[in-house]
Amino acid sequence: MSVQMGERGSVSVELALLAPALLLLLSFAVVAGRTQVAEGAVEEAARAAAREASLARDAATATASAVALAQETLAAQNLRCQSITVDVDTVGFQAAPGQPGDVTVTITCVVGMADVLAPGLPGTVTVQGEFTSPVDAYRER
Repeated sequence: MSVQMGERGSVSVELALLAPALLLLLSFAVVAGRTQVAEGAVEEAARAAAREASLARDAATATASAVALAQETLAAQNLRCQSITVDVDTVGFQAAPGQPGDVTVTITCVVGMADVLAPGLPGTVTVQGEFTSPVDAYRER
């Protein structure tokens, strides 16, 4: 294959033009992957926290144990949130004995993406997970 005199260096120019686009595409893939992993971790933490809260005898204990387990689960998943909000809905504990009730845990985590240096991509991504677990209707409250 012969290269004509006017085409010398054209591959270098093409690569220089395509490199930023490829870098942006790679950065987008990293952000999407991190977001997906964070969503899974937050959903798992909400599931574990709701189950833990549903086993408590009262609303105050349910809230405290759910918040502690949610933070512990997120730490075990190695998810570093810039801010974490754990909302525990303990209305199910107000139901009369023999009546069904639910505990819902909602976790919101703001994940930093500042280390993915690409213009146009968000600096943080907010992920949220929610899970509802039934309270034992015949549990002593």
